[in-house]
Amino acid sequence: MSKNKVHKGFLKRIRVSKTGKVRHRSAFHKHLSSNKSGKRLRQLRKDRYMAGPDAKRLEKMLFRRLRGRNQPRAHAASFALTRPAGRDAGRRRRGSQQLNRSARPRPVLQHPEAFMPDGIQVQH
Repeated sequence: MSKNKVHKGFLKRIRVSKTGKVRHRSAFHKHLSSNKSGKRLRQLRKDRYMAGPDAKRLEKMLFRRLRGRNQPRAHAASFALTRPAGRDAGRRRRGSQQLNRSARPRPVLQHPEAFMPDGIQVQH
């Protein structure tokens, strides 16, 4: 059985992100710009993400799964169970670094002599 070949012309016109979103250039921005407003030309300069139905249709050309700009990731449901809701939803957590550093308890050494070089006495 022969290998599946991706459509090279299509690959030159798009970029696929890690999550499978398809980024492409806007149409109507190459020429005939004198009759377009400045606002419209500014908006046309931006790259766009492909909509879901379009991405679904083009999966056959690339032989891989794609997703549109409004489609959730495949494993987004498992993330929703572990993420906090409400006010802390967008905040990143890094363990105990989220706490105020002065409010964190300092570690207490039971036997500080064990960490001292030979000959130095620890005052109690």
